[in-house]
Amino acid sequence: MAGAAAQLSLPGAVPAGPAAAAADERAGVLELLDARARALTAGPPALPLRTGYRNLVLGPVDAAGRCTATAELTVSVTGYDEQPVVHPRRLVLVRSAAGPRVESEEGTGGPPPLWDLGTVRAAAGGRCLVLAVDGAGTGDLAPTVVGDRAVAAVEALWGTARAGRLLLELPATGEQFTRLLAEDRAGWSGMAAVTVSAPGAPSHAPADRVLVNPEQFARLSGFGRQAVVTHEAVHVATRADTRAWTPLWLSEGVADWTAFHDSGRSARQLAPELAREAAAGRLPVALPGDTALAAGGDGLALAYEQSWLACDLIARRYGPQRLVALYRAVGASAPGADREAWLDGLFRDLLGPGLAGFTGLWLAEVRALAG
Repeated sequence: MAGAAAQLSLPGAVPAGPAAAAADERAGVLELLDARARALTAGPPALPLRTGYRNLVLGPVDAAGRCTATAELTVSVTGYDEQPVVHPRRLVLVRSAAGPRVESEEGTGGPPPLWDLGTVRAAAGGRCLVLAVDGAGTGDLAPTVVGDRAVAAVEALWGTARAGRLLLELPATGEQFTRLLAEDRAGWSGMAAVTVSAPGAPSHAPADRVLVNPEQFARLSGFGRQAVVTHEAVHVATRADTRAWTPLWLSEGVADWTAFHDSGRSARQLAPELAREAAAGRLPVALPGDTALAAGGDGLALAYEQSWLACDLIARRYGPQRLVALYRAVGASAPGADREAWLDGLFRDLLGPGLAGFTGLWLAEVRALAG
């Protein structure tokens, strides 16, 4: 910035040279932003956040006393985030008699933070934390109750070190849900919940929080809401074992199997579309490929049911811990050029039959659904 006459000067400042004036200006803006960051946690009740602005860059002041600045807003949810969530921001600062003030602030990249969408409230369960925008509706079953049950169900299979605590974020509308997604994928607006990584986290950071679509979530039964959150909690718990090469039928099937485990419901109840297809003679020839499980794809529900049945078969025939062992083995080492051959070897080592043999057993299960 050029010259003391163009500074966002604080009242009562002692006249000084340009460098000293610029330092005073910067200190005043940082004090302002510190107060602004603290206000994000104010509540009531107070939100369990650690907040701050960093990497402040001040632009020139115009004739009206306005200055455009850029900074990074950092937020950590206490007890959940291992590194700050980073939100790039653009601020318009205005000189006033009381010192600089923020005229406007907006994001400049990535999804917005939850509190850009409205007042955020926090509700803590025994093993989960819910951050919800005012107006979020999720049906009769409290999200904290659902979250606590999900953590217990995941720990029963994956161990106490796997689930730990669960962070749920609830926007007020489906449109807000879509805005909060890191990627605008077709079909995601129809999802009841998605496991996502914190915005601004390192690219290698795994998904660590569950974003709930309130409109879709509220339409579900109590059983459905619990199943959805437990499913997503599995993805959070298994994030360290899930790799780009993990077949989606395995990762989605494991999540559904954990969510439906001990539900008391029959295979036909849990896979009604697959049962109808089998009864009509429309049988699959192979386990569902990754593209069949892409959000918004045709036949998505059917592919999920097929995946669940495959993991249910492993758990029933070889035991739940063998299913866990297989999942961890898949994530432990890269497959190389031929994923199918690599996966066949893991099946032989851990289950006995190779991939083709297991697929035959699974197809027999599908045919049995025809009744």
